[in-house]
Amino acid sequence: KDVQKEREPHVYLSKEEVKEKIQSYNSSVTDKLKMTLNANGIYTGFIKVQLELCRPITVQSSQSQGRCAPSSQETAFYLPDGCVNTLHISSTNTVREVIEALLKKFFVADNPAKFALYKRCHKEDQVYTCKLSDREHPLYLRLVAGPKTEMLSFVLREHETGEVMWEAFSIPELQNFLRILDKEENDQLQVLKNRYAAYRGKLEEALRGVLKPG
Repeated sequence: KDVQKEREPHVYLSKEEVKEKIQSYNSSVTDKLKMTLNANGIYTGFIKVQLELCRPITVQSSQSQGRCAPSSQETAFYLPDGCVNTLHISSTNTVREVIEALLKKFFVADNPAKFALYKRCHKEDQVYTCKLSDREHPLYLRLVAGPKTEMLSFVLREHETGEVMWEAFSIPELQNFLRILDKEENDQLQVLKNRYAAYRGKLEEALRGVLKPG
């Protein structure tokens, strides 16, 4: 179930405590995605983010990448639910920076402000999902929880409908959304028409059998 945004205190660990936690973390890793402690005390590692997006995203083609203005080279489509992507980040990277890096990796042109990063964890035999604040550090959460995704995993979602900043969408994006919705509506309408046409055919066939002179 979803819970309200948590504000967990960030425990500042000493360099020795971080070193011990990283050693413990790496000893439990099974996928070779280990963490590395640098001389300056900053550590790097990997997090996996599952994408649970309900609305279409706008993706830039290779020709339009780097442009600020929307172009005909941008395409809106639905990303398959449940995609998982791995990011290499540092302990200084915030949630907002992780979202930006993830969208950049997929060449997504949408405004990062449309998205939120959630953490999913197990507590007392239940699964809880809560939204992280922009200033939290995902790699720290990963280190504290350990490498098992059953204990902690990250999920990228859109903001809830009531939280969406529609002004962040460009006119071409909104037009693409309308075209996709129109297509889905027409597809569903055609499915219903075909279903009732089949029913009508069976009923007419049955009536002809009943009314056929015996």
